Amino acid sequence: MSLASLCSTASPLRGGWARVLPCGLASLAAALLTACALPPSLVSAPEPPESLAAAAPAARSVLAPTGVLRVGVYAGSPLSLLEQPGDPARNAGLAHDLGRVIAGWLDVPFELVRFERLADLMIAMGQGEVDFTVTWTSETYSREVNYSLPLLDLEQGYLAGPGTALRTAADLNTLASRQGGVKLGVLSGSGAQAPLARRHPQIEIVSLGSYTEASNRLAARQINAFAASKSVLYPMAERLGDGARVLDGRWGLETVAIAIPKGRQAGMSYLSRFVLSVRREGYLQAAVRRADLRGAVEPAIR
Repeated sequence: MSLASLCSTASPLRGGWARVLPCGLASLAAALLTACALPPSLVSAPEPPESLAAAAPAARSVLAPTGVLRVGVYAGSPLSLLEQPGDPARNAGLAHDLGRVIAGWLDVPFELVRFERLADLMIAMGQGEVDFTVTWTSETYSREVNYSLPLLDLEQGYLAGPGTALRTAADLNTLASRQGGVKLGVLSGSGAQAPLARRHPQIEIVSLGSYTEASNRLAARQINAFAASKSVLYPMAERLGDGARVLDGRWGLETVAIAIPKGRQAGMSYLSRFVLSVRREGYLQAAVRRADLRGAVEPAIR
C-alpha cells in the first residue's frame, strides 16, 4: 500500500503500518486519523519520546557538533525542498520537514544549506559541511555518508510519452517483439542501465543527460518511454500532458533514508529511534503528503 493512500482508506489500520509496526495500534490509529483530518501544513511535529529526550544531549554533540543542525537540500525535489515563495511556512520536502523536527528534538537551531545538485550536497556532507539530509541510498556515496533505517521505498517505473497506447510495463517488451526499434531513456549515471538492459533485452537503452532532455525526447517521440523514480515521473507526465502516462508496474525500488557524515556512528542509535518514531506516529506520512511525493511505499523494517 502506498503511504499516500492511507488517508483515503476508511480505516488506517487496513494499511501496512499495522503489519510492520504491530505495537501500539490504538495510538497509531489516533495519530493517523489526526494526520488525515488536518491539512498537511497544520499537522504538528511530534514530541520526542521520553527515551529520546533523555538521549538528546549526547546525540546533539555528535549529530550537530557546531551547535546548529545544518540540513542539506536541493530545491525542486519532494525528497529535499519544495519552496513556496513568500510563504516559507508552507515549504515542504522530507529533508526540510524531518530536519526541522530532529533539530527541535536536539534543541538546536535549524539551518538550510542549499545546493544545485545532490552530488554537490553529498560531497559537502563528506567534508563535514552538512549534518543531515534525506535521499535515496546509493553505493556511490557510501564512502561519504552513513544511512539510517529506511524511511520509505520509492517505486521505479516508466513514463510513456504523449499519445501513447502503452498501459503497462509489460507492453514495452510486447511492442519491441512486435515491431522492434523501441527506445527506453534512462538518466546518465543513475545506475539503471544494467538492470533495465537485463529486463528489456530487445529494447535500446538511451542514456540522457537530464530530466529536461528526457521530457523533450518524449515530446518529440524520439524515445518510447523513460525509466526513473515514480516520484519524478508523475510530475513529468503532468507537464507533458496529451496522454503521457506513468505505466502500471515497476522495475525496481529505491530506498530513502536519512544520511549523515561518516564518522558520526555514535549518533546512529538515536537516528534509528527517530526514524521509527516519525514512522510510527504518522508524521512521516504527513510529510509525504505535504511534498506530494508519489510512488512511495512502506519499507520493510530492516
